[in-house]
Amino acid sequence: MDPIADLLTCIRNASLALKPEITVPHSNIKESAVKLLKDEGYLDSYNVEGDVKRSIRIGLKFKGRKGVITDLQRVSRPGLRRYTSAKDIPLVLGGMGVAVVSTPQGLMTGHDARRHNVGGELLFKVW
Repeated sequence: MDPIADLLTCIRNASLALKPEITVPHSNIKESAVKLLKDEGYLDSYNVEGDVKRSIRIGLKFKGRKGVITDLQRVSRPGLRRYTSAKDIPLVLGGMGVAVVSTPQGLMTGHDARRHNVGGELLFKVW
């Protein structure tokens, strides 16, 4: 099971079903991805709950009866990893979306990774 793909699928399905919040199992990479999406304005809020069995409660953001997130696309997957250099990080919809890259400094948006001149694994795209 791919935890990042599971997270993206939960967010996509909840957004299409107009659910205001969801709960997903916790992992450090999921928490970093959710924090990045919140900082970019795609999510309303998130909260890590529990001590032993931790989970992440995610509040989704909507504009009227339509979700702010139009689509999420997994790029690198366990069967086929996709790595990119800083200069080859793709623009998503001409800069309207966000590419998320796993770098040695942690998860970053494609824009931040290009600015810091670091490449890494291209995890997913959001628009």
